[in-house]
Amino acid sequence: MIESVRLHEPTSFEPGTPAGGEAVSSGSTWQTALAVFTENKLAVLGVGVVVFFILFSWVGPLIYHTNQVSTNLVIENQGPSARHVLGTDTVGYDLLGRLMLGGQTSLEIGLAAAVLATSIGVLWGSVAGFAGGLIDDVMMRVVDTVMAIPPLFLLLLLATMFRPSVGLLIIVIAIVSWLEPARLVRGEALSLRTREYVQAVKVMGGSGRRTVFRHIIPNVAGTIMVNATFQVADAILMVAALSYLGLGIPPPAANWGGMLSNAQDYIFAGYWWQIWPAGVCIVATVVAFNFIGDAARDALEVRLRQR
Repeated sequence: MIESVRLHEPTSFEPGTPAGGEAVSSGSTWQTALAVFTENKLAVLGVGVVVFFILFSWVGPLIYHTNQVSTNLVIENQGPSARHVLGTDTVGYDLLGRLMLGGQTSLEIGLAAAVLATSIGVLWGSVAGFAGGLIDDVMMRVVDTVMAIPPLFLLLLLATMFRPSVGLLIIVIAIVSWLEPARLVRGEALSLRTREYVQAVKVMGGSGRRTVFRHIIPNVAGTIMVNATFQVADAILMVAALSYLGLGIPPPAANWGGMLSNAQDYIFAGYWWQIWPAGVCIVATVVAFNFIGDAARDALEVRLRQR
């Protein structure tokens, strides 16, 4: 859960000119925000971790070639060695290659689900907040009703109704994730709809669609960006949870949560290489996105204070 960040719009129509009349360079404010972001060492570390896992998952298989399609029970449960750097799993898959393949799936679903959920939430919240009145009441009661359903229950229900696939998991996770950005953006839209420049658009006959897309959504971009980073982290955890419960993408596809699920019977058997690598990847990626989200929020607040 993150706090909503209120975006203040200049009272004049000239971009970059605050109420006091002194011009402020938009470029300089973004440069200041970037400087604040880079001063946060944990955020820089988080960016480095995310970049590492992207390269690890997509470039790694081009360098470290393994067979992730056919099982080989002859080499099952082997420990780390020169041939298999992180050992093998219960059916003979090379675990380092498995981690790379699992990273592709986990990051693809996490990023795509976050983008889809944020897009739906932004549109829903913008329209509800701008329209107000009965439309706002009805739209937000829909949000409240869906939020009353435990996300894990809804995920399990949808996952059992359809055959798991990457596309399905993206849609399923987005269905339970768009509610929070919708509430955040709706709160911002309620504030922005009373601003002078929005009222001026109405007086000049501007359409509601133009107002939402040209004035409401651009002015909640900061809130959207910050929330999206947390959405990615949450989506990766949801993928891991579903896979751990046996509702992930079936083999030979892989993801980090599924690797943990397959290895849970070997926790006390001494096969640490089947547990720790996937767990570390999940934790490191989620923490990295949270570091980035926290720093982005701080940088945005600094930028807004300078406008």
